Amino acid sequence: MNPDLNPDVAAAGSLAAALESAAAELAVDITLVPGRWGDAASAGIAAPAGTVPSGPASGGRRGPLHVSLSTGEQCFGVSGWSLGTEMITGWTADLRDVVRAAVAWGSGLSLAELRERFPFLTSSELAEAHEHGVAAVVGLQWSWIRERALQEPEFTGFGLLVAAADAEPRLRQLSPVVSHRTLVLRDRTGFPSDPVIAIAPAQDGCPYRVQRFPHSGVIAEVGTAEEAVALAVAHLPAGLGPAVLDSTEDG
Repeated sequence: MNPDLNPDVAAAGSLAAALESAAAELAVDITLVPGRWGDAASAGIAAPAGTVPSGPASGGRRGPLHVSLSTGEQCFGVSGWSLGTEMITGWTADLRDVVRAAVAWGSGLSLAELRERFPFLTSSELAEAHEHGVAAVVGLQWSWIRERALQEPEFTGFGLLVAAADAEPRLRQLSPVVSHRTLVLRDRTGFPSDPVIAIAPAQDGCPYRVQRFPHSGVIAEVGTAEEAVALAVAHLPAGLGPAVLDSTEDG
C-alpha cells in the first residue's frame, strides 16, 4: 500500500477498515467479506441477506461488489459479478462512491440505473443480455461466433462447423465458446463452466474431431461438419436441456 496514493486507506490500516469508515460517514450499513488479495488491498461488500431480487431483471443472484486498490494511482477498482459473469465494473477516486455503489448494487438496481447514478461504472453487452434472460445471452454468444467465422473466410473448416452447429437446435440451445478455433458447448453461461461436448474443425489436412473436452478426449474423427454435429448430438448427456444462467462456482 502506497500511503501517498491512498492516505485514507493507510490511515485506517486496510482497505476493509477504510470502507467501514466511509460507510459510517455516510450512515449506511455494509457487510464486508474477505477480499481477493487480503484485507489490506482488497475487500468485498455483500448485500444483506434477503435484500437482492433474483431473476433476469436484476441480473440474477448477485455476489459481493469486489473492491481493490490501484497500484499506480489514487483510485479504487470495483467489480460486481452475478452467475459467473462480470456485470458491472469501474474505477473511482472517492471511497464514498464505492460504498454508495455497493449499496445500490446490492439493492438490485438495473445496470442502466447503476450507470446513470454512478457514471464511473460500465457494463458489457453480455452483462446487458443477462437482464433479458438466458435466451438473450446464448443468442448473443452465438452471434459473436458467427461474426468470428465471417472474419476468417479463409478458414473454411471453422465456418462450415459454425454454420452446421448453429443450425442444429440441440446444440443451438447450449452456451458456445471458442478455444483455439474449437467450438466448445456448455450447459451454463457463466465462467467457469464445464464443457458438454467440443468439436474441432477440419484444418491442415486433419478431419473434424468430436471431443469430450476442448483439447482432449477425442470421441471420433469424421469428414464433414454435418457429420461432426450429428455425432456431437449423439453424445450429449441424456435429458440435457437448454443452458442456464449460472456457472460451476459461485460468482
